[in-house]
Amino acid sequence: MYCSIVPPYMLRRLAARDEPRLSAVARAAKEALLHVRSIQAARALPLPSVPSAIRQLRPGPPHRTVYDTGASESLPGQVVRKEGEPATGDASANEAYDGLGHTHRLYAEAFGRNSIDGQGLPLDATVHFGKLYDNAFWNGEQMVFGDGDGEIFQRFTRSLSVIGHELAHGVTQHSAGLVYRNQAGAINESLSDVFGALVEQYVTRQAAAEANWLIGEGLFTDQVEGSALRSLKAPGTAYDDDVLGKDPQPDSMDSYVRTTADNGGVHINSGIPNRAFYLVASELGGNAWETPGRIWYDTLTGGGLPATATFTRFAKATAASARELFGAESVEHDAVRKAWETVKVKL
Repeated sequence: MYCSIVPPYMLRRLAARDEPRLSAVARAAKEALLHVRSIQAARALPLPSVPSAIRQLRPGPPHRTVYDTGASESLPGQVVRKEGEPATGDASANEAYDGLGHTHRLYAEAFGRNSIDGQGLPLDATVHFGKLYDNAFWNGEQMVFGDGDGEIFQRFTRSLSVIGHELAHGVTQHSAGLVYRNQAGAINESLSDVFGALVEQYVTRQAAAEANWLIGEGLFTDQVEGSALRSLKAPGTAYDDDVLGKDPQPDSMDSYVRTTADNGGVHINSGIPNRAFYLVASELGGNAWETPGRIWYDTLTGGGLPATATFTRFAKATAASARELFGAESVEHDAVRKAWETVKVKL
């Protein structure tokens, strides 16, 4: 399984730039896009789920290892920091190490999950992947971070929500096994955005009303007119830049994008379920990793979500989780139903 944080449509736009000042950016985007395309076909395959009994194991401590490829693309690279060792002089290595730990902590403390696979999976990350590599990705076994081109993107370890997002793909891989295509793929992406945001909020102890609900804040350089890659609160508003263009995410089914690109629009249409989660969290208030996060986590890991789930199937599953957890007449169940109605997904 390979899932990257920067959407192919963004890389294509950068790769097409022909201004001399952006030649390095275009070259970096082309290389990143070729890397994505080289293994894209495998992403559409359904993934095996983990038996529910395994998911209930008691959480243990994290087991982190950070590697450095030294600008090569040969994984995993040389070990630069192991679990329990002190910080190094490399910001990328330290950010990766801390981000792995923060993500592990969210799943252990908020959801009782024993690492990404529910069985204490060691958490590995590689930094300094490739030359000016414009992406970060989960390859089915570990996290990998590029350093960015320096013109549009900074190093990808800067954003905790990116680390949380990519590791959440591992959780999906080891639970519902959602295929990475069309609406199931958009749900897959949305779940990663949701839990990426929750990792950041959990670490900073930000309530739903205080959080910025951005994915990838801090990735862009000062030359970009934009705050992040995506916004759960207001899909379609994360950036509006002369080079990158405008954030294309829809915020309801009224603007659903029908396309064969990006595996059927998985990074674009994820804005719809993203906003649904934000609306639930906003309606209920308090900490989003508690009630809303529990509903979404139970939906993902409960064993009843098909690998080819549609938005409607997923919406019904979240409503069922809310009903089972809090009751049919609860404010929680009502908030979930109202959120999906707002984004025009039928229950």
